[in-house]
Amino acid sequence: MTRIAKGTFVVSLQPMPLENIAAESKLGRMSIDKQISGDLAATTQGQMLSAMTDVKGSAGYVAIERVSGTLAGKQGSFVLQHVGVMNRGVSSLSVTVVPDSGTAELSGIEGEFRIDIVGGAHSYEFAYRLPGD
Repeated sequence: MTRIAKGTFVVSLQPMPLENIAAESKLGRMSIDKQISGDLAATTQGQMLSAMTDVKGSAGYVAIERVSGTLAGKQGSFVLQHVGVMNRGVSSLSVTVVPDSGTAELSGIEGEFRIDIVGGAHSYEFAYRLPGD
């Protein structure tokens, strides 16, 4: 059975150096730290790699972040993998739980994490499954 968790989060992105990459490459690296509230109460830590282009509205990014906290009364952690593309202003984003990354009471978790940004505010809808559901 798929369960749905909803809530909001605050994200802090900080630039990080990229080793052995020329500045004109338009590649970037950032740290990701989130405070998540709602049905999932957690913090995250991770990193993002991005690529900009000469075409306005076109870019891509990948990210990995570890989520640690409480979901449906169960404590543990899991890892989210992001793949995002902007194609001339049209965006697509996939954020999924890395298989077998769950720990403690969240061991075996699977799911998809949808992010919405409206007026600068971040919210999420997390469709997930736990063993035994």
